Amino acid sequence: MASKVGIRELRQNLSRHLERVKRGEALVVTERGKEVARLVPSGAGSDRYRELAERFGATVPTERLEDIVARLLGDWEKLDAAVRARAASMLRTGN
Repeated sequence: MASKVGIRELRQNLSRHLERVKRGEALVVTERGKEVARLVPSGAGSDRYRELAERFGATVPTERLEDIVARLLGDWEKLDAAVRARAASMLRTGN
């Protein structure tokens, strides 16, 4: 979720809040408690995935899907091998 900042606070500490945005944080600017604007990192305004992720409290992937799947499959293969080894050991020892 984006952090909220009031207009007065934003005006008085603009540099500090811009540094937060530069680090990737999105800010919701409010006036009398109502949202009036959003500050997002440059380029993120056109990023529909980032907007949807923020709206639904999700995160945006930082890796390619192919890399994530490959890593998960590798982890699964390691787990599968460990389970098979444990099952074989249990069968041999009767435990």
